Amino acid sequence: MVDIAVAGHLDSSAAALIGGVSIGSLMFDVLYWNFGFLRAGTGGMTSQAYGRKDWGDCARNLIRGLGASVSIAILMLLLQWPFQKLFFSFVDCSNDVMSLALRYFRIRILCAPATLSLMVIRGWFIGMQDTVSSMVTDIFVNGLNIAASIFLALGLPSLGFHGLGFSGVAVGTVVAQYSGLVLGLAIVAFRYSERFRGAFTATSLRDAFDRRGMKQFISVNSDLFVRSLCLIAVYLGFSAISARFGDVLLAMCSIMMKLLMIFSFFSDGFAYAGEALTGRFIGARDAAGVNITVRRSFLWCMGTGLLFVAIYAFAGMPMFRLMTEDAVVVDASRAFMPWLALIPLVGCPAFMWDGIYIGATATRAMRDSNIGCVVSFFATWFIGSLLLHPQGNMSVHLLFAAYYAHLIFRSGYQTVKYRSAVLRQIS
Repeated sequence: MVDIAVAGHLDSSAAALIGGVSIGSLMFDVLYWNFGFLRAGTGGMTSQAYGRKDWGDCARNLIRGLGASVSIAILMLLLQWPFQKLFFSFVDCSNDVMSLALRYFRIRILCAPATLSLMVIRGWFIGMQDTVSSMVTDIFVNGLNIAASIFLALGLPSLGFHGLGFSGVAVGTVVAQYSGLVLGLAIVAFRYSERFRGAFTATSLRDAFDRRGMKQFISVNSDLFVRSLCLIAVYLGFSAISARFGDVLLAMCSIMMKLLMIFSFFSDGFAYAGEALTGRFIGARDAAGVNITVRRSFLWCMGTGLLFVAIYAFAGMPMFRLMTEDAVVVDASRAFMPWLALIPLVGCPAFMWDGIYIGATATRAMRDSNIGCVVSFFATWFIGSLLLHPQGNMSVHLLFAAYYAHLIFRSGYQTVKYRSAVLRQIS
């Protein structure tokens, strides 16, 4: 959101700049979301180890996750050039947007080791029931990202620094990610030094990667990897389809998705709480605790969703103007604001169930639900296109309907599978 907002104010006609950040960010979403299992898998397994009070296993989960994150990041850096070619063989956009997206990508890819390692550290904090440390790390990273991106992009002319322009947006993110990694590791070292004294030794490193531990790690994370691929397919499909509408509608759709993310971050707070507590109670073999966690998490999450319906309904347009000064992009958004206002009611159950299932490490059911949601998204789009032959704004409405369809399927499937997929972990 920060990068899009800064780009949106670099020029009075900012559609191409917003599109450049949007497509550049999508390239990272394709990469990073595929490895979202690093956070989810680490959090789920750590929360269950916490419930068993197995501190050695808690430490080994962190070590495994960090080892995997660094290895994957190195591979991403080595394969970045063929990835760029492959990506733009699927995503069609204007030459201006492509050029800006590539410039953004080639800078931001440098922070891959920090970004993936932060996923693991945040997941581990949540598994350790320590959402305060996760919150502090996130606030620090995002606060520094805001300050660094604005300063490096716009400069401080009074001091003779006129900024790096568009490139400064990406450089600011790199600075924030590595600074956040240093903070996260420092919290682990100082906050947990007593509980895990002797846990981070050469022997622990060897034990963390033994056959039994890695078998569970790979089993859980392979299902989550497929789940990540499915989510990426939906978001890649959304962006690829919206890119065909031209720079203005692409910019509008990109901002709409970023405004949606504000709500999803709030609901994710309760999803993470549900994840941590579900895993803890499953580790302690406490079925009543799991059921109470699910009920209370859903009450809080849906309450937040209703609050955001009101926020989007009354403040949606002012929020949109904060993201860009381009009047054409702002005007294009007016017809689609009802989609934004109602998304919290549809998204809440999907996001909340994800947290519960991750905490239970019920990853196979999650995998299946996300395979179904990909089918729902593309079936809605293609069948709607065949039947309605939409043009202009109607095409955008159909695209948002397809996005709704994938959320509805996720919610329904995981609701039906709750007893057999989650509660059976205790029996």
